[in-house]
Amino acid sequence: MVSVPATYGAILLGGFLAAALSGIVTVQSFIYIKLYPTDLAWRKAMVAVIWILDGIHTALVCASIWIYLIKNFGDTSKINDIPETVAMTIALTANLDVHRSLHISRSVAVSRGDWRITAPLLVLAFLRLCSACVTTAEMIHLNTFSEFKREFRWVFTLGLALSSLVDILIAIFLCYSLRTTRKASSSMDYVINSVILYTFENNSLTSAATVVSMICWLVMPSNLIFMGLHFVISKLYANSLLATLNARKQLRQERAQRGLSGELPLAFPGLTDRFRSNRRDSSRMEPIGTKLEINVEKTVEYEVDADTLNRHSPALSSPNLSCHPSQAVSQMV
Repeated sequence: MVSVPATYGAILLGGFLAAALSGIVTVQSFIYIKLYPTDLAWRKAMVAVIWILDGIHTALVCASIWIYLIKNFGDTSKINDIPETVAMTIALTANLDVHRSLHISRSVAVSRGDWRITAPLLVLAFLRLCSACVTTAEMIHLNTFSEFKREFRWVFTLGLALSSLVDILIAIFLCYSLRTTRKASSSMDYVINSVILYTFENNSLTSAATVVSMICWLVMPSNLIFMGLHFVISKLYANSLLATLNARKQLRQERAQRGLSGELPLAFPGLTDRFRSNRRDSSRMEPIGTKLEINVEKTVEYEVDADTLNRHSPALSSPNLSCHPSQAVSQMV
């Protein structure tokens, strides 16, 4: 007996939530373009790729709902079938997760200067992608959930487990590194505490959603609740990365308001990039000189004898000139 709420209802509700979160992804993408027009080129390209992949994922979700609810309307025997659009959403979800993991891992490696710390994260993210690709290929090949669960159930479970593990490791490493930085720079405690809290909330949300989807997949294999949750997980990955990028401006403002000049490590890449560029620009600035112009006015007074004046210029002879006339000459130096 097929449970309509747990199958069709789960797919429909998951599709609604995925579409709403996809709208938020679009809004965050435009916010990023507006706030960071001079950001690094590779970061702009990554945001563009995430936005495109998210749009494709949303289209596949809508197509899956159309197949389940419209094309196969009233035929409950088709609920065991796996449409190709559903299988492809799993690979796209893994791609978005890997983009987020690679971005954070690269930022951590650049900030700490030690790739040995982030190598396990990169390996796990790569295995997660491989697991998702195998899952997608086998779902398309087998075409039914019953066959897939019997032969490749462990592959999908492994992919969800690896995704949760990557989220947990990223959160642990970033929080530990930020706490270490806080000890070394007490003047930035407030901002670093905000970054720690944001990092924990961001990664714990995606990790919790993945764990819940995996539990539903293992405990309730006869319904599609796990798939409805899996539709939403993809959007959480995209929003998580874009929210991290867009939060940099607010943290810069908080740092400036508190008069902090130190760098913010990890978690929010771009904060330290902007700080370093500003510092290099300020070091190349020439001292500004003030040109002072002084005008000196010299007044020279001299006396002219009236007889001499009358002798050279009789027309100027006048009783008024019997006194000693004066003439002022001004000279600008």
